Amino acid sequence: MSHGLNLAQQEAVNYMHGPCLVLAGAGSGKTRVITHKIGRLIQAGLEPKRIAAITFTNKAAAEMRERAKDLIGRDARKVIVCTFHALGVRMMREDGAVLGLKPAFSILDSDDVTKILKDAGGTTDIATARIWQWTISKWKNMGLDAQQAAAAAVDDNERITAEVMRHYEERLQAYQSVDFDDLIGMPLRLLHDFPEVRAKWQAALGHILVDEYQDTNATQYEVLKALAGDRARFTAVGDDDQSIYGWRGATLDNLKKLPIDYPTLKVIKLEQNYRSTSAILRAANNVIGPNPKLFPKTLFSELGEGEPVRVVDADTELHEAERAVARIVSLRAGDAVTQGAQHKEFRDFAILYRANHQARILEQALRRAQIPYKVSGGQSFFDRAEIKDLCGWFRLWVNNDDDPAFLRAITTPKRGIGHTTLASLGTFASQYKLSLFAALFSPSLPSVIPKRTLDGVHEFGRYINDLEYRARRTMGAEASRTFMLDWLKEIDYERHLYDGEESEAAAATRWNNVMDFVDWMSQRAGGSLDDASGANDNNNDDNGIERKSLLEVAQTISLLSTISEREQDQNVVTLSTLHASKGLEWPHVVLIGVTEGMLPFKLDDDNGRQKVVSDETTQRLQEERRLMYVGITRAQRTLAVSWTKKRKQGRDMVPCLPSRFIAEMGLDKTTTKEDPREKLKALRAEFARKAQDSAAAKAAAAAAP
Repeated sequence: MSHGLNLAQQEAVNYMHGPCLVLAGAGSGKTRVITHKIGRLIQAGLEPKRIAAITFTNKAAAEMRERAKDLIGRDARKVIVCTFHALGVRMMREDGAVLGLKPAFSILDSDDVTKILKDAGGTTDIATARIWQWTISKWKNMGLDAQQAAAAAVDDNERITAEVMRHYEERLQAYQSVDFDDLIGMPLRLLHDFPEVRAKWQAALGHILVDEYQDTNATQYEVLKALAGDRARFTAVGDDDQSIYGWRGATLDNLKKLPIDYPTLKVIKLEQNYRSTSAILRAANNVIGPNPKLFPKTLFSELGEGEPVRVVDADTELHEAERAVARIVSLRAGDAVTQGAQHKEFRDFAILYRANHQARILEQALRRAQIPYKVSGGQSFFDRAEIKDLCGWFRLWVNNDDDPAFLRAITTPKRGIGHTTLASLGTFASQYKLSLFAALFSPSLPSVIPKRTLDGVHEFGRYINDLEYRARRTMGAEASRTFMLDWLKEIDYERHLYDGEESEAAAATRWNNVMDFVDWMSQRAGGSLDDASGANDNNNDDNGIERKSLLEVAQTISLLSTISEREQDQNVVTLSTLHASKGLEWPHVVLIGVTEGMLPFKLDDDNGRQKVVSDETTQRLQEERRLMYVGITRAQRTLAVSWTKKRKQGRDMVPCLPSRFIAEMGLDKTTTKEDPREKLKALRAEFARKAQDSAAAKAAAAAAP
C-alpha cells in the first residue's frame, strides 16, 4: 500500500499502532495518505467496518469514499467515511434513547432554529434571535448546556440568552428535534455519561482518521478522545497554517493539546507540494513565515520555478475587475505564458476574494466580456428561507413522517397553533413512538390537547392529505403552475413574506424567488427541464414530451445536491470567497482586493487608526495571514495578486493601501507589475484585424464569378 508514495507519506501510512499527527502542507497529498492508510489497516487485518475516516464536508467524504474504492475495491464500501456530524447522527440514532430521543428524531436547519428562538425568547426581531443563535451555538461548541451557561454568564445579555437557551432546549426535547451543534454535543454526552455506550463505540472503531484536524472545535476533540480511548489508535491529518475557521469555533488549541494528552504521539510532516510551482510556494512560505509555529515546516516543489507571481494595482474596484478579466483573456490567448499554456479552458481560472459582496462587480465585468462563470461560496437559491418553506410543504406531502418539514409547514405561515400545542403533540408522539403527523390522527390525542386547538391541528392534517391527493393527480406544466399559485393564495404566503420583512423591496425580492421556484417546478412537471430523477413513465403528451405529476417532481427535490455537484464540472470561470476555496485548486488564480482593511479584514478602527494590540487582534491577524496563505496555495501555475488605490465605502471613495501581505510575499526585484490593459488592446486589435480579413475574404468570394 506504499506504492507511489514519498518517504514521509510512507511513514504516515505505515504507522498504525498509536496516536499519529500528520502535518500535511497545502497540496502535499493528504487525501492520498488517508486512503492508502485505510488500505494498509485492512491489509494488516483490521476489519473495514472498524475503520472511521472523518471529514468536514459531504463533498470531501464523497471524494474520499470514491478514491478509497478505486484503491481498495469492494472493502472500501464497509469503511465508515463521513463527517463529524454524520457520525454523530449515527451514534444518536443507535443510542440516543438514553437521552430521551426516538431514533427518528428530526434535525433542524438554521431557519427552523431562528423561528424557535424567536418564540422561546418572545421576540419578533430576527436580528435578536440570530444573536441568541450565535451565542447558544458558541456555548454548545464549548460543551455548555443552559444551566452551565447561566452559571458562567458575565452580564445581563448573557443571562437573558441563557434563559432563552433553557426554553429553547425544552422545545427541542418536546419536538424530538436537534440542531446542528447537538450532532456533536449529544454524542459527547453519550460517551461521557454512559459507560456502556462508550465501551460499545470504542470496541466498534479500531482506528479513527480525522481529515482537516486543524478545523476541529473543542467539543469535536473531546469526542475524538472519548472514541479513541486508552488505545489511542487514531491518525489526525491537518495543517496549522490552514486554520481559517476560528470564527466558527475551530481552535489551534487542539493541535497544542495532542502532544500533551498523548506523550507518545508520532508527528510526521508532509512538506513536498505536488500542486504549485516554486515561485508560488516561495510566496506562500514567505507570507506564513511571521506566524508562530506549532510545528515548523517549509513546503517545496519539484515542478520547476514557473511564472513569477504578478502584482497588479488598479485605480478602483471596477478597474480591478476589468484587469482581472483582461488577465483571463490574455492567458487564454497564450501570449507570454510558458507555464500552463495548455490550461486555457474557462474551468482552469478562478478569481478569489475575501467577502461575498466583492463578486458583484466581477460578475458584471465577466458578463460584459461574455465569459461564463459561477459563484462559489455564496448562498444557494435553495438555501433561501422562502424556498425552504415551500420545500418543507412538498417534503411533507411526499413523506408524512418528516418531522422538520411538519414543523416548518404548520408554523409557516402562522395558523394559530402555538408552541404549547406543538410541545404537547411532540411529547405525545414520543410517548407512542409516532411521527408528529401520525400523532394528529391518534384516537388518544384529545386527552392531551384541548378540543378548540385539536380542531385546528386536525384541519391542518386534512389539508396536507388533500394537497398530497391533488398533487398526485396534477400533471404537466400549466396544471402544476395553477395548482401552486392557488395553494400559495390559500395559505396567504405572499402576505406572510410582506409581514415578515421591514422593507417592501426585500419582501418583493423574496416573492420573486417564490415565482421563480413555481416556474422551475412547473417546467419539470411539463418535461421541458430535466428533473434529474432518472425516472421514466408513459405520461407523454401528443408531442412525445414526458410529463410528470407535481408530486413526482416534489420527490426529486432531494436530488438538488446531486445537481449542484454536476454543475461544478461546468466549463466556467470560478468566483469564490477564500474560505470557500479551501481544498480546491486551479491552474490560474487571480486574488483580488488585497488591501489593508479587506485582507487582512478590518484590523483598524473607523478612522483608519491601528487598534490597540491585544491577544484577540493578534490572533485575528494570524488567521487572516493563514487565509492569504490558503489563497496563494490554490494556484498551480500562475498567480496574480491585485489591489486597488481606492475603494467604494457607502457613497464615498476612500483611499486604500496595499495589504501588508504583499510585502510579506517577498517577491524578488525581477517581478514585473503587470498592465493587462495593454495586452487587451493588442488582443482586440488582433481580433479586429482577423475579423476584417475574414469579412474581406467572404466579400471576395461572393464577388467571384
